[in-house]
Amino acid sequence: MSLAFLSSLPGLPFGAEDIDSVTLNTSDGMLIVLSVIIGVIMFGIALEMKVDDFRHVMKLPKAMAVGVAAQFICLPAITYLLTVALNFRPSIAMGMILVACCPPGNISNILVYRARGNVALSLSMTALSNFLAIFLMPLNIAFWGGMHPEASQVLKDVDVSAIELLLDIVVLIGIPLTLGLLISSHRPGLAKKVQPIVKKFSLIFLILFIVAALAGNFKVFVDHIALVAVAVFLHDTLALLLGYGIAAGFKVSEPNRRAITFEVGVRNAALGLGIAISVFDGLGGVAMVAAWWGVWDLIAGLTLSSWWARRPTGDIEESTLEAAESA
Repeated sequence: MSLAFLSSLPGLPFGAEDIDSVTLNTSDGMLIVLSVIIGVIMFGIALEMKVDDFRHVMKLPKAMAVGVAAQFICLPAITYLLTVALNFRPSIAMGMILVACCPPGNISNILVYRARGNVALSLSMTALSNFLAIFLMPLNIAFWGGMHPEASQVLKDVDVSAIELLLDIVVLIGIPLTLGLLISSHRPGLAKKVQPIVKKFSLIFLILFIVAALAGNFKVFVDHIALVAVAVFLHDTLALLLGYGIAAGFKVSEPNRRAITFEVGVRNAALGLGIAISVFDGLGGVAMVAAWWGVWDLIAGLTLSSWWARRPTGDIEESTLEAAESA
């Protein structure tokens, strides 16, 4: 089955230009700004972390192992199968693989809280997954992208190596996370005061950056958004279902299932967009998938968390207690 037929449907603006030959209009200045924004976002995530978040891993080993395996093994694998089965354009397939290899975003914790999930598990998984991503993200991108029948050509064209990806990710994730964790560990009072400000302004500046990038690439956006939106909708839906399905299959509690659902289904699309621009030179499908993922992820996450908020977990007292303890 292929989605190539979409480009010929009347009334849909797919056929203006091949998305694989389009590069977004970016500059070195924009890349620097985006890198700073991503660094601040990761710094904000780390300010919210505590050493106890890592100790909590030992308290819920099954749920943690299921969630981490779903993120770093199952999601990239099922993304690979989805892109091959539906024969997405090479750059779109590469964008989907890139996003699947990203760690969870910090909004996942908010969504878990809204959904009556286990916030303590969510915080611990976000902390662990972001540190694991420093090493696993470049390996996953190189592995799944390199063996993909279409996306592998994208990697060859931009001459991406796992070492280059690792260096970029260390700068974008490793350094800000380490600095933030040091502050939260040694100056918890300062971290508690600064974190809400950092979180709010990094989100505002990220939204402004995406709006500015879309305005500078409006024609490309209009020409290809429908195909990208279909790809992202299918991918995001599959990621959320994967998280809940695997958690249910291993019979973890309902609050933990909801936490794992958002930890798997909510990706750090800002990081993906940064990699798309810096490493993949703003290639159309790669960058547009990452950018639209950030928008759609929020819409889908808020919708699902609002629906779950009105439905009991079957373990409400435990979920509420753990949420209060982690706040």
